[in-house]
Amino acid sequence: MKELRIAGRTTKEILAELNLEEKAAFCSGKDFWHLYAVERLGIPSVMVTDGPHGLRKQGENSDNLGLSGSVPAVCFPTACTTACSWDPELLHQMGEAIGEEALEQKISVVLGPGANMKRSPLCGRNFEYFSEDPCLAGELAAGFIQGVQSKGVGTSLKHYATNNQETRRLTVSSEVDERALREIYLPAFETAVKKAQPWTIMNAYNKLNGTHCSENDWLQNQVLRGDWGFEGLVVSDWGAANDRVMGLQAGNDLEMPSSFGFNTAKLIAAVQDGSLEMDVLDQRVEKLLELIAKSIPALEQTHSCDYGAHHKLARKIAGESMVLLKNENGVLPLKPGIKLTVIGEMAEKPRYQGAGSSKINPTQMDDACGILREAGYNLRYAPGYESAVKKTKDEKLLIEVAVKAAQAADTVLLFIGLTDEYEAEGFDRKTMGLPAGHNALVEAVCAVNPKVVVVLSAGSPVELPWFDKVQGLLHAYLGGQAGAGAVADLLTGAVNPSGKLAETYPLALADTPCADNFPGNPLTVEYRESIYIGYRYYDKMQKAVRFPFGYGLSYTKFAYSDLKLNHAEMSDEDSLTVTFKVKNTGKVAGAEIAQLYVADKESSAYRPPKELKGFQKVFLEPGESKTMKLQLSKRAFAFYNTALQDWQVESGLFDILVGASSADIRLRGSVTVNSTADGAEIPDYRAEAAVYYTGDPAKADAAAFEALLGRPLPPTHKNPGDPIVLEDTLEAAAHTVWGGRINSLIDRLTEKMDEAEVIRSTVKQAPFRKLISMTGGLFTAEMGAGLLRVLNGDQPGKGFQMLLMGLPNLLLNVKKRLNGE
Repeated sequence: MKELRIAGRTTKEILAELNLEEKAAFCSGKDFWHLYAVERLGIPSVMVTDGPHGLRKQGENSDNLGLSGSVPAVCFPTACTTACSWDPELLHQMGEAIGEEALEQKISVVLGPGANMKRSPLCGRNFEYFSEDPCLAGELAAGFIQGVQSKGVGTSLKHYATNNQETRRLTVSSEVDERALREIYLPAFETAVKKAQPWTIMNAYNKLNGTHCSENDWLQNQVLRGDWGFEGLVVSDWGAANDRVMGLQAGNDLEMPSSFGFNTAKLIAAVQDGSLEMDVLDQRVEKLLELIAKSIPALEQTHSCDYGAHHKLARKIAGESMVLLKNENGVLPLKPGIKLTVIGEMAEKPRYQGAGSSKINPTQMDDACGILREAGYNLRYAPGYESAVKKTKDEKLLIEVAVKAAQAADTVLLFIGLTDEYEAEGFDRKTMGLPAGHNALVEAVCAVNPKVVVVLSAGSPVELPWFDKVQGLLHAYLGGQAGAGAVADLLTGAVNPSGKLAETYPLALADTPCADNFPGNPLTVEYRESIYIGYRYYDKMQKAVRFPFGYGLSYTKFAYSDLKLNHAEMSDEDSLTVTFKVKNTGKVAGAEIAQLYVADKESSAYRPPKELKGFQKVFLEPGESKTMKLQLSKRAFAFYNTALQDWQVESGLFDILVGASSADIRLRGSVTVNSTADGAEIPDYRAEAAVYYTGDPAKADAAAFEALLGRPLPPTHKNPGDPIVLEDTLEAAAHTVWGGRINSLIDRLTEKMDEAEVIRSTVKQAPFRKLISMTGGLFTAEMGAGLLRVLNGDQPGKGFQMLLMGLPNLLLNVKKRLNGE
C-alpha cells in the first residue's frame, strides 16, 4: 500500500503528535457533514455527502437533513432501476460521473451504494437497494464503487448489515441465523469489499442478534476485517452510534454526525480510567487519517464536469434499465402518426426518485409528454389524478375527463405508480397496493379502449389487479431526472428494452416469505424464512408469481445453444468454465442478459432449488451470435457450514442452468463435484426444524427457528414495568402517563401535515439518545435525564425543571442558527 501523507508527514508520524483530546475528537464528526480537523498539524476537514444515485451536498444555509436547499446535481436512476440493467460496467460509468461531480464540489466521500437485500417489497427504502439476490447486488455495488473511486473520491458501502426495513430501524434487533447471514445478507458486501475496497463501510442503524451494528465485534472485526480483509474505515450511519467506547472496541472508527463533545468526553474518560486502551483509539484515528490523506490530492486541485453529458448518460442508463413486462399484439413500439392519448400526471410530473436522505436536487427535468411531442407525436393529454398528498380536485371528474380523452385514441399511454407518500426513507408500506385512484383510472380507461399501455413508476413491487386488461406494461421504476426521456426512447423503439427484473414480482403480499414476520415486533424482527427469500422461496414452494426474477421482454428474440462445461467431474478446488451461445433471431438489434444458476441435486443440508451464480449482458445485431463464457469457483457450489465456520461443498451432482430468467431455463448441463471436506459434520435439523427441508419456511414456528439460531429467541416486547432509558423511544414510552400524552400530541400536531407518517415515525421511533447526538448540543444530556424522570414518574417535577433549565440554551442556539452564526 502506498505510504499516505498529510502536510509532508506520514499518518503514523501525525498520530504520534496528536494529544488524547484530539484523538478522541477525531472519532466524531466536526459537524453534520465534515470530519474533524487539526489546523496546527495541517490536517484539513474533509466533507462527505449523500448519495447513492447523485450528490446531495447541503448548501451553507440549508438544513442538515437535506429536506431543502441541496446543491443541484444530476439525479441518476435509483438502485432499484439500475439493478435491472444487470450491467456492472454501466454502474461503473455512473460512478465515474458522480465522482466527477464530487470532485467539482470538493466532496471526499459519496455515501453509497446500498447493498442490502430486498427481504420484503414493503421496505420503504427498497428504491435505494439493488436486489433480492446477493450475487447480482454485489457485482453492481462493486462496479459503482470502482467507478467513483477511480476519480480519487471515496464511497461508503451501506447499510452494514440486515437493515431491511424502516420500521423501528434505530432500535429493532434483526434476529438472523448464521447461514442466512453468510449466504444471503452479507455476500453482496463481501463481493464489493473484495473486488472494490470501498474507502468506508457504513453501519446500519439496527441491532443484529441483539447487538448494535455499530458496536458489533463479530460483524466489524471478525467478518469485515478478518474474513474479508477490509482495509478502510467504518462509519456509523447518522445517529447510529450508541455506546461509543464499545463501538471503538468493536471496530467502529467514526461517529457521524458530531456529538459536539458528548461522546468525545466519554472516550477521554475511558482512556484515562483504563476501560479503553490507547492502542485501540490509535487504530481508529489512523484509519481516519488515512481517509483524509487519500482525499487530499483531489482537494488540492480545481475540477469541473459536464452536467449536460451526465444528463445524457443518465438517460442512457435509464433506457438500459427499465423493464418491458408485457407487449401483447405488438402494441409497442408505438407506430408513427397514430392518435395518441397520454393520461396520468406522472407523464408531465414524473416520480423519478425516492424521498429521504438520497433525494437529489436535479439540474434539469425531462417530461414524457414534451419528449413525445418532440418525437413527432400529436398527443392529447389528461392528468387523470393528482399526485399531491393534499387533493384539490375531484378525482371522479379527473377520471371522467381521462376516459373521454381515451375513447378516440389509437393507443393510450397511462402513467401511474406509487406517489411520494407511499414509499420513503423512515417508514414502510403497509400494503403492496397502488393508490386506489390509479387502479380505478386504469379500469375505467380499459373499459373504453383496449389498446392501453401502462408506464409504471415505483421503487418496489406493487399488485396489478388490472394486468390482464392492458396490452402493454413498461416498468420505469424510478428513472432519475432523464427517466422520462428514456421512457419515450423505449416506447417509440429508439431504444430496444433490455432491462430484467432484479427482484421477483409476487402476485400478492400474502405470498411473500416474510409476510408473517415483517416488520416484526417492538423489539425484534425474526427472519424465520432463513435463506429462503425472493425466488429461492418461490422456487422451493413452486408458488406462482406475477413475474419471475430476471424476467424482461425485448423487441427482438434470442436463442440459446451449445452449452459446454470444461469438466464433467471436478474437485471443489477446480474452476468450472461454462460456455454457451446466444443469438439474436429477430429483426432489430438488442441486448440479452444471460443468467447462470447452480442447483445442488444431492445435498443433505437444506438448500434452495437453484441460485444465481453468474450473469452476462451481451448486445447483438439481428442474426448475430456470440459465445458467452462464465467461470464458477468453489463458492458457486458451496453452502456455509456453521459447524465448520466455513464454506463447504458437499460431494455430488450439480445442475448448471442457463436461461433468460429464473423461470425460463434454456440450457441444462451437470457436473459432479468431489469435496475436499467430505466427512465434515453437517448440521442436521430435520428433527427440530423439518420445515426448512420439506415444508414452508414462511410458516416456521419459534422452536424450528431457534434450532437454526442455536439459542432461545429474545423478548419481543419491553416489560411495562422496566424503566424508560435513553435507548428507548416515545413509542416504547406510550404506556406511561406523559409518554401517552406526548404521543397523542404528536398525532394531533401532524394530522394535517403532508408527510405526517414520515414525521410521526421519525419522532416516535427515534431513541432519546438521538436527541442528544443529532441536535448539535441543542438538547443536552441533562435535558435527556430530565425527560427520563418525567416519563418514569421519578420526581417528574424535578424532571420538568431540568428540561426548563436547558430551554434558554436551546432557544439561544436556535436563534444563532437562524441568524447564520
